[in-house]
Amino acid sequence: MAPPDRRLRRREYWHLPARATRVLLATSDAHLLTEVARTARTLGLQVSASPDLLDLDDEDGGRGVERLFRRLARGLTTAEAEDLRVATDPPDGGSALTARLLTAPTLAVELARRGVTADIGLLTEAELWSVYQPIVRLDDRAVVAQEALLRGSVGGREIGAEDLFFVAESAGWLPRLDRIGRESAVTGAASWLGDADLFVNSDPASVHRPEVSLAGTARALEDAGIHPSRMVVEVGEVSAVRDRGHLLSVLEHHRARGWRVALDDVAAGWSSRSLLTAVRPDVVKLGRPLVQALPDDGARTMVRSVVELAHALGAQVVAEGVETERTADEVTRLGADLGQGWLFGRPVAPPATGVSAGPSR
Repeated sequence: MAPPDRRLRRREYWHLPARATRVLLATSDAHLLTEVARTARTLGLQVSASPDLLDLDDEDGGRGVERLFRRLARGLTTAEAEDLRVATDPPDGGSALTARLLTAPTLAVELARRGVTADIGLLTEAELWSVYQPIVRLDDRAVVAQEALLRGSVGGREIGAEDLFFVAESAGWLPRLDRIGRESAVTGAASWLGDADLFVNSDPASVHRPEVSLAGTARALEDAGIHPSRMVVEVGEVSAVRDRGHLLSVLEHHRARGWRVALDDVAAGWSSRSLLTAVRPDVVKLGRPLVQALPDDGARTMVRSVVELAHALGAQVVAEGVETERTADEVTRLGADLGQGWLFGRPVAPPATGVSAGPSR
């Protein structure tokens, strides 16, 4: 567990919807709109229909709307919930109403935020902090970097980043949690990082307007006294391939701020090689499954292929998931520069004192 003074209460970031007495539902799917209107009427809601739009009024103080949302969560498919836009207690008419509808969340997001389809308490009640796992130089085992990983706790139960980010994405709050993760990583490392680099995970899809989205992280680095060149932003290979144009735009903003880029979970397929060439990362992290498949001959060939390409691009190579001396020896012989895994240290809360993270390079 993290020391109490390093925990962050972030409830103010999660604006939970209040009970609504009027709801607008918009979609171009006429059949879907008809089905929703039928359900609303059976629950006692007043329904006004027009092409592509339902206007629902609840004379039961919002309880009917809540029942409708629960019914829709059970009855609609994921695709249908994504196809409906929802505006609760909207303004009356005019340009304000149009603007509200244009920016309204999908029903899937609205349901998630109301806790109907996601355990939103994971976010609204969680205390959040970062833990850190060392990254070592393989030739002498000196600690040269720390990777920050977000953790949460609700009612004494610790929650991993995967669950936190799943709920945040379901509720349309991925950009907020991603920003919290970046800033928590920096502030939690400020007093003890020493000369080590700081690896911070970030999903490019969460960075909509880089000049705005990344400003808080830049301020946190400045306040912490961590030089921008020691910031290494990790981008997962899976998230990186979603929208390569957006990815490259975001990474350009990272580099403009002096940050370096790491491509995480790299395997050895064609898509990985293509992505490496496009991104030209400063650091390449070999995926855990690939590393832990060693000493399989096929895995050796794949690791060697990635290492050779990474070095040709001027990137360092980190082998993740190193848990035994045998694996450490394997990846060293295959040319990896750095290692990360339980052999070298598990993710732990930051020290309470200003102890350095390890020898400088």
